[in-house]
Amino acid sequence: MKNYTITVNGNVYDVVVEEGQTSGATAPVAAPKAAPKAAPKAAPKASAGAGSIKIEAGAAGKVFKIEANVGQAVKKGDAVVILEAMKMEIPVVAPEDGTVASVDVTVGDSVEAGALLATLN
Repeated sequence: MKNYTITVNGNVYDVVVEEGQTSGATAPVAAPKAAPKAAPKAAPKASAGAGSIKIEAGAAGKVFKIEANVGQAVKKGDAVVILEAMKMEIPVVAPEDGTVASVDVTVGDSVEAGALLATLN
């Protein structure tokens, strides 16, 4: 069996395909993921959701680049994370001045709209 993650119209599906099926039947498609991948592996990183100001994804996509590190001061409008969706790079910016308290995703993570990406203090 092979596992694939497929995104269709912004919905992420985990699909399992059995090798050697000859009946012509298709493999069932799982329901959309309820939440983005947990347990990011970026370092250094404060505990998830450490700050009081949340920075959330405005659209579903894949984390393309992380622009700010934990402890870094940012100004309102500075890019914190860059998402990639439909072959476009979408900056997710700081809603106000602050210091990055946590980065809750890693490059390559698939995220849904509204997913927590980082927090500020």
